Amino acid sequence: NIHSESWTIQTGSPRNPEQKIIKRVIALEGDIIKTIGYKKKYVKVPHGHIWVEGDHHGHSFDSNAFGPVSLGLLHARATHILWPPKRWQKLQPILPPERKPLQKEQE
Repeated sequence: NIHSESWTIQTGSPRNPEQKIIKRVIALEGDIIKTIGYKKKYVKVPHGHIWVEGDHHGHSFDSNAFGPVSLGLLHARATHILWPPKRWQKLQPILPPERKPLQKEQE
């Protein structure tokens, strides 16, 4: 079960599934998200998809560039930064308040 506030994931890039990218899950299927520079200002995440973003807004190859990501491209949960060594740290389950979905799908 993916909970957007606690997941940083490794996924295949929708443009090249062999390329692995690590992004934060911002919204789950059914959630409505305000995008940052995507072709639509608001997106309702479709069934079987998630909305992912990098931590460097505006400078990240993420859902704002390619849209919702199929759950089939999800590979793993990232837990730590290991490289470069000066950045070794555990990833914190933080979702910036300004990136929370506008509307959460009712469970």
